[in-house]
Amino acid sequence: MRYLRILLAPLLILAATVVLIVPMFIVALVKLLAPFTSMRRSCRRIVSGIAQAWILIVVGCFRISYDTRIEVTGDTDFDRRQSYLLLCNHLSWIDVPILLWAFQLQLPFYRFFLKHSLIWTPLLGIAFWALEYPFIRFRSRRYLARHPEKRGEGLQAARRACERLRGVPATVVNFPEGAVFTRARQRRQDCDYRNLLRPHAGGPSLVITAMGEQLDALLDVTIHYPDGPPSIPDFLLDRVACVRVHVRRIHVPVGLTEGDYQQDPEFRKRFRAWLNDLWHSKDALIEELKTGSRRSAGDAEDH
Repeated sequence: MRYLRILLAPLLILAATVVLIVPMFIVALVKLLAPFTSMRRSCRRIVSGIAQAWILIVVGCFRISYDTRIEVTGDTDFDRRQSYLLLCNHLSWIDVPILLWAFQLQLPFYRFFLKHSLIWTPLLGIAFWALEYPFIRFRSRRYLARHPEKRGEGLQAARRACERLRGVPATVVNFPEGAVFTRARQRRQDCDYRNLLRPHAGGPSLVITAMGEQLDALLDVTIHYPDGPPSIPDFLLDRVACVRVHVRRIHVPVGLTEGDYQQDPEFRKRFRAWLNDLWHSKDALIEELKTGSRRSAGDAEDH
């Protein structure tokens, strides 16, 4: 019976994705061609409603099919009428499903600032486009030196997306490390974190600057897998026994809500220092969570 449940979950999720992507795409096209603002606004609500229905189905399949225990601690007094920036470490490709599962119906609808290449992801790329997730091209300094006219295009795209969110509660999710943590990546970076990669400040600064007063708080979320970071097959085959998720609510420093990260070296220095301090705190917390995991494992063996 257990193996049937495990097999059923991905099949139901795939079926729901295929079925719901069609009306979502149709409504998104209507929105694109609609001549009236009120009609476009209604279409946005319908598209968001379809996406939220999909999330409910996905998380429902997780709950029914998998025995994974998710322990959420910290500042969990959320308000779905507010807007948040959620910063999280990146340990596994299942981090996003875990966030959906951990905070289902507690946080306002998730919004992602995505790399431009993700628009070509099968099925999900269409959903990202329909949901008007901003696709950001993160340019290198060398590229911007050759093409100065491209400076600020990411910030402009982010601001356009945030303007559409004005008055609409949202949770903007960002993984500042930019890649899944591996020991090999950590060695190449030669960073002073024990459990993390070096955070990139460009993404968080983009969101904070673009959202401005729309942002009510920052959620510093730390994910820890006591048995080590799992793969997608591990998750789908119900091999993830426990996930620990810790939340720390932080008010964004006033001096970091306005500034030009790319053009202002002093602002860039301040923002990087603030994010590095945040990441050092997260690194220490992971050490505590690891110690707690080892202690629990030792107690279990004693019994």
